[in-house]
Amino acid sequence: MIKQEDFFKKLVAHAREYGYVYPSSDIYDGMSAVYDYGPYGVELKNNIRQYWWQSMVQFHENIVGLDSAIFMHPTIWKASGHVDAFNDPLIDNKESKKRYRADVLIEDYVSKVEAKVEKEAQKAAKRFGDAFDRAQFEETHPRVSEYRRQISEITNRMNTSLENNDLADVKRLIEELEIACPVSGSRNWTDVRQFNLMFSTKMGSLSQDDDSAVVYLRPETAQGIFVNFLNVLKSSRMKVPFGIAQVGKAFRNEIVARQFIFRMREFEQMEMQYFVKPGSEMEWYDYWKQKRMEWHLSLGIDAGKFRYHDHEKLSHYANAATDIEFLFPFGFKELEGIHSRTDFDLSAHQQFSGKKMQYFDPELNSSYVPYVVETSIGLDRMFLAILSDAYQEEKLEDGSVRTVLRIPPKLAPVKAAVLPLVKKDGLPEKAREVMDVLKTQFHCQYDEKDAIGRRYRRQDAIGTPFAITIDHQTLSENSVTLRERDSMKQQRVDIESLTTVIHQNF
Repeated sequence: MIKQEDFFKKLVAHAREYGYVYPSSDIYDGMSAVYDYGPYGVELKNNIRQYWWQSMVQFHENIVGLDSAIFMHPTIWKASGHVDAFNDPLIDNKESKKRYRADVLIEDYVSKVEAKVEKEAQKAAKRFGDAFDRAQFEETHPRVSEYRRQISEITNRMNTSLENNDLADVKRLIEELEIACPVSGSRNWTDVRQFNLMFSTKMGSLSQDDDSAVVYLRPETAQGIFVNFLNVLKSSRMKVPFGIAQVGKAFRNEIVARQFIFRMREFEQMEMQYFVKPGSEMEWYDYWKQKRMEWHLSLGIDAGKFRYHDHEKLSHYANAATDIEFLFPFGFKELEGIHSRTDFDLSAHQQFSGKKMQYFDPELNSSYVPYVVETSIGLDRMFLAILSDAYQEEKLEDGSVRTVLRIPPKLAPVKAAVLPLVKKDGLPEKAREVMDVLKTQFHCQYDEKDAIGRRYRRQDAIGTPFAITIDHQTLSENSVTLRERDSMKQQRVDIESLTTVIHQNF
């Protein structure tokens, strides 16, 4: 079994070799935490985006789409709290000169303690089999219950200190836990200070010394939805409850951006803000928690790789929040957030803009500021989740090893590869005919280079669900060999039935 660290390195290398993800500005030695998506990466990304959009907008009559601008009026970020409160606690190691997020250092320490709990639980599960009760085990096992106490104590103290902006206590906690710099091993830390994550620039043709021309690259896409609430309400004749969905770029000047495309400075969000009657928000919060988990599971990924993580410390705008976490190669991490945002955003923009952000409810014959339930998922993180779940190294009966991406067929960048057995005897011409038929409905790839076995392996590595081989029998019977990626099984299929057979698998 591949170690998780080695697995992740192989995954990153595979993504680059097969045209999924490249380091940005690669010929200039790249830029930290900025990536470009290659020929297959952009197709996978588009397919994830479309699958999400279809599930949100196409399948819901009361959810509409929006594409708001990246540049927005700077007062929007004052109203949302980003100017004053969108900070991360920063700390430097004096020996290595490396910079870290103080809360992430503590969270990594907690993750190591959690790993000890998991190790103990796995050993006990093997020993007791079906009779194993995880909750009872954690309560009664002295060592595990002590680990849980430590985790709770550390997490609560960190959250309290951050909430009170007691950065000195955050540093004391790091020192008490004897957390060392991962690079130098030194525990010689600077004081913790706050660092605002927004990128700022100047708008206009003239450089100005004052702040009147300062604008920000949006750190989230949600505010574009909130400031367009009235526009959508009027132009689309929506009635509460209704939602506004958006996919777009956001930018954060992360202190430490790491773990490949998991945490980047330029990333893409898929989110939906659902406007509801005050008092009904918890009902809709529970509804969207369930619906979003169902969406993830619809892709056929093992349910054991997902879990909910309810927030103990809530953001200033929320009265309930949970994350759907995914088991990445580096552990369970946030994939999607579901938040009950109350009426904070619309009320704040009402205050700062002077415009009434209200909905007139004909059933109540009165107006109110709607509450909001948000679902927000990182498109890049979803991409990484799909890729890390799909990557496998499989030992075959002949002793060879094939690398395969078992990407869900509905998301696969290439749906079918059209492969003439040899480059003669009229097979390439016939293959082109098949290609011309299929490419009107599927993203296909034509390949006639190398032996057929090598071409199969390349398509496996790309993640192509089907390989269609045109051979001499094709010319006489008008049938092809259809090879399925996961099982490697082959069957003869009439060319006229080919599109139907492929469609049945999506």
